[in-house]
Amino acid sequence: MSNFDFFVPPHIRSMGRYVPGKTVRQAEAESGVRSIKLASNENPFGPSPLAVEAIQRAATEMNWYPDADSAELRAAIAERHGVPADYVLLAAGSSSLLHMMARMMLAPGLNAVTSECSFISYPLVTQAAGATLVKVPMRDYGYDLDGILAAIDENTRLVFFANPNNPTGSFAPVAEVERFLDRVPKHVMVVLDEAYSDFAEVFAAERGVEYSRGIEHVREGRNVIVLRTFSKAQGLAGLRLGYGVAHPDLIQYLVRVKVVFSVSAIAEAAGLAAIRDVEHIEKTLRNNVAGAKYLAEKLTEMGLNVLPTWANFVYVEVGEDCIAVAKRLQSEGVIIRPLAGWGAKSAIRVTIGKSEENEQFVAAMKKVVSAAVR
Repeated sequence: MSNFDFFVPPHIRSMGRYVPGKTVRQAEAESGVRSIKLASNENPFGPSPLAVEAIQRAATEMNWYPDADSAELRAAIAERHGVPADYVLLAAGSSSLLHMMARMMLAPGLNAVTSECSFISYPLVTQAAGATLVKVPMRDYGYDLDGILAAIDENTRLVFFANPNNPTGSFAPVAEVERFLDRVPKHVMVVLDEAYSDFAEVFAAERGVEYSRGIEHVREGRNVIVLRTFSKAQGLAGLRLGYGVAHPDLIQYLVRVKVVFSVSAIAEAAGLAAIRDVEHIEKTLRNNVAGAKYLAEKLTEMGLNVLPTWANFVYVEVGEDCIAVAKRLQSEGVIIRPLAGWGAKSAIRVTIGKSEENEQFVAAMKKVVSAAVR
């Protein structure tokens, strides 16, 4: 038997694995209870009906390779953001773009900087490149941008900046982001991860603030790449489709490390239909605003600390071991995300579902909290 460790460098051998949220099928097999999933920030209404129709049409042409440049969808996205098409790169989810950025810009001896309790893929993509990830403590459950600036050194090449942040749902105002970008050294690229932008834009309008000028910063020629995804508001998580908006000089290097044909013809067809289905997206966003208010109110009534959200989930401090809480909720037929893996050992993240799913979660949570008190 070969010793496969011999072929694998130490930084890969020591890597952990990405642990996804449980599927409904897995949870039901474990608990024997019919379950709903509020763990992975997916769209509770599913994909756009127009996207489903587009998928069915595209499926008849699966004998052909897809357009490697995803030219039609790139053009649609570019028009939406007011940039030329060569500013846009499609990939198999925004997580794929994170891997591409790390592979291209990081190496042993270099580092990236981010916040504690942020997107769980940042450590994985950094370590896969043989680099070091520096995590700065949070400030008020969000990014401490001054702390991140202080952590940058001559070996820093990337800053991973999720806005809104996952899993806390926090938001960095435009003025703070601009002040931060003005002070970031020229040898550092900022990855502005805006996976939850659709939800944040609605909350920002409701709260009378501006959400983001990320695309403007790209047009200004700053060292910024903006990441977006079709996994959330568009409901295409299972197809893996995301994109980056950056200066063409950066895009042309990313193209070199991108896996060829990684965006399938089905994914491109679905994406084109999904971004045009305004009715489906607006339905999703309206439901999210109402669900966020409902969950915040009901969980606060239970004496729990619920953070204000700018995304499609809520972060809840449960005051005890979050894994134990998740197990008890699963026994009640509700799958949520315990955040021990993020270092938040007494917190959970709950996706905002349909109204009836939110009500089922609240009812289960009341039982769980009551059981804990006893």
